[in-house]
Amino acid sequence: MQKQTTRESNLVKFVRFGIYLTAIVPLIIFKDFISPFHFGKVIVFRSLIEVVGVLYLILVLKDRSYLPRPDKIFWAFLLFTAAFTLTTVTSVLPYPSFWGSLERMGGLWTFWHYFLFYIILTSVLTKKEHWFRMLDITIIAGILSAFYGFGQKTDISFFVGSGGRARIFGTIGNAALFAGTQLLVVFLSLTLYFSPQNTKNRKIFYLFAFAITSIAVLMTAVRGSLLAYAVGMMVFLFLFGTYNRSRFGRMVFSGLVGLVIIFIVFSFLFKDSQFVKSSGYLSRITDMSLRSPTTETRFWAWEAGFKGWVDNPKTILLGWGPENFNIPFSKNFNPKFFIGSGSETLFDRAHNMFIETLVTMGLVGLLAYIGIFIVAFSYLRQFLKNNDLIIYGTGFVAAIVAYMIHNSFIFDTSANFVIFFTILGFVSYLKSGHNRTLLSAQTTKINKTSINVLGVVFLVFALFLIYKTNILAAKANYATTRAIVRSWAGDFNGAVKKYEEALSYDVPGKYEYRHRFAQYLVGPGGPSVKEEPVLEAYKHALLVIEKNIEENPIDYLPYLYASRLNIILGKDDPESLFNDMALEYSLKALKLSPKFVRTYYEIAQAYLNKKDYPKAVEYFQRAADLNPDAGVSYAYLGAAKIENGDLVGGAEDLKRAIENKNPYTPREVDFQKLINAYLAVNDHEKIAWVFEQLIVADPNNAQYRASLATTYANLGRIDDAVAVAHKAVEIDQTFESDARIFVQSLGREW
Repeated sequence: MQKQTTRESNLVKFVRFGIYLTAIVPLIIFKDFISPFHFGKVIVFRSLIEVVGVLYLILVLKDRSYLPRPDKIFWAFLLFTAAFTLTTVTSVLPYPSFWGSLERMGGLWTFWHYFLFYIILTSVLTKKEHWFRMLDITIIAGILSAFYGFGQKTDISFFVGSGGRARIFGTIGNAALFAGTQLLVVFLSLTLYFSPQNTKNRKIFYLFAFAITSIAVLMTAVRGSLLAYAVGMMVFLFLFGTYNRSRFGRMVFSGLVGLVIIFIVFSFLFKDSQFVKSSGYLSRITDMSLRSPTTETRFWAWEAGFKGWVDNPKTILLGWGPENFNIPFSKNFNPKFFIGSGSETLFDRAHNMFIETLVTMGLVGLLAYIGIFIVAFSYLRQFLKNNDLIIYGTGFVAAIVAYMIHNSFIFDTSANFVIFFTILGFVSYLKSGHNRTLLSAQTTKINKTSINVLGVVFLVFALFLIYKTNILAAKANYATTRAIVRSWAGDFNGAVKKYEEALSYDVPGKYEYRHRFAQYLVGPGGPSVKEEPVLEAYKHALLVIEKNIEENPIDYLPYLYASRLNIILGKDDPESLFNDMALEYSLKALKLSPKFVRTYYEIAQAYLNKKDYPKAVEYFQRAADLNPDAGVSYAYLGAAKIENGDLVGGAEDLKRAIENKNPYTPREVDFQKLINAYLAVNDHEKIAWVFEQLIVADPNNAQYRASLATTYANLGRIDDAVAVAHKAVEIDQTFESDARIFVQSLGREW
């Protein structure tokens, strides 16, 4: 009997060790993979939980005292997981809802792992020392992530993202997401610093952690996170001063409120001062305008989400499905998002967890999500009335308030979830009774042999899951990055081979891998379709993009990739069926996202291929009308008008593109089109303007100045013509002979 107990004790220790390992997940980076800061974390976390989950199941079969002890947090978490599951089943696109996207690695499958993690966490960490070890590892991971972020301010290549970054992102890959993890560690460290019965050395450790992670939060310059930090600190100090009857706490609270007021006044008075403008950091954190680009795009995304939420009774109740925010966002796309090349026009998240949950999981999901916070606050309110737990109530109320504010401007990923659910687990432990001990061992009626057989079966199944859902996914991801590397090296055949390998695995992420393949073919500097191997690759790409369309019929993006592939295939033949196919795909995309500006470009380009210039002008005009502040739309419109024979109208649109609020950067060919159009109507004033723009773009081009001198002469601006001719010679002495003759022909001395 003693031998059996020892064996079980070793199993518990092993499971507990596995849980401790999860605390270092935020440090994992797969630098040679797509989404290096998220993909690896989730792959490792899921694999770890699947193995630990099997061992935990064996443990429970041997001793039922390790079964979960449900409390309100458990039921709230379970309810949200159930809502997540239900809304995945009813999702408009169940596949991404279940598996998530490649970039964020979310979805129901991963979330089930978080819930299992919470169950095991709260079942095997049964003593105070277990929990403090878990929390200490969490804090150490936060410190290491912060120092990694500090390394990004250097040029040391070891730190991914280094090179003197203005805003650090640690091991999380995004400044805002990094700030979210650091915020939780800030308040966790602060809480444990004031925890009773700590030794001096432990207090020094927690104070050090608090200082380092606070600095890291400040260095992210994420305004929503800085607001969360400030409010969280004020909540902490207020509660500390009130419930601990601390005069010092009340004094610091008052001082912090004063500092916040001073900062707000400073921001309004000096935001336009040279001192502030000379600092990128100060410029960012003092910008409280609701008209700033980042703020406006958030509001537009939220607006699109709300419109999608009220689309029909089903979306109001159950949403569009987890991981599907991009669908209502695209359907209600605000054209103001698009101002030119590089514009962020695809939001796969609402950048607000509450709106995200409402839109993707409906009222069912939002109420369940809010329920987690309500239950947590109800427990922490009780802590504030318990002398032994006041500091935990104080610290964790502040932490959750900061977390909620932060999540009002961003979303959760694996690192945030692991830390947040660990804190909730600790709250659950404290509520269940300080230094809670296990019930006496409760053996089951299943005999030892049966348990061992079941253990082997479950372990084999877990290894099978790890291989199918994690290892194969990692191989496909890595193959894609090798394809990208080979494409950079100009190895077309090697790149295509690696893309085909990635797609052959048929694993979650295939949506993105297919688009990456198409993107390589149609991107700048892509291979020529006149070569037979390239043509075959295009045909293969069309087949795999068609699969994306079949699997995601209400997603406009695959249609646009299919359209672009066909446009390139049909560009040299107005009668080509590829152009008709391009129109078919892009018009379907337009139905799914009626205000997506780029779709109008695709339709117009297909008409240009067909030499149907009036139709091309029509769609470029509609694109320009959607957002008049996008100069590139007028550039395309002007070029199409010139092709259609409207030289004056085309020239005016090209000019408008250059002078736009968001100007188009013209190519030399665009300027030549302008010159030809103005020459046709003998408008030398505008020709002079064109050459003036060319000189601004390339001030050391002597030919532009020589041409401008001639134009000035035609306008009768003799002094200007002479001055510009002299400048041309200063730049290039070979112009001197012609310039001398030119100036003398104007009746002036050289």
